[in-house]
Amino acid sequence: MPRTTQLRTYTVRAGLLDEWVERWRSRIVPLHLAPGFEIGGAWVDRESNQFVRLVSYEGPETFAERNALYWASPERKAMGLGCVGFFGVLAHIP
Repeated sequence: MPRTTQLRTYTVRAGLLDEWVERWRSRIVPLHLAPGFEIGGAWVDRESNQFVRLVSYEGPETFAERNALYWASPERKAMGLGCVGFFGVLAHIP
């Protein structure tokens, strides 16, 4: 089964980096782990106000299919798009 790793770099709005990291750890990570994703790492670049993370999936489905399950989960839906307010720029390399 192929392994896919997604690298994302989030530019977080000024003053919200620590709050975002806490939300990532307490709410987002458990939601990613539940459908079988692995967290390869997460880093903060305080100089540029950026948060970088690696999330991987290796299994019978594609990363995109598994990611659709993540977004469709009741827990993720309950969170809404509340995370969007944290970011100025989002870049990812699938």
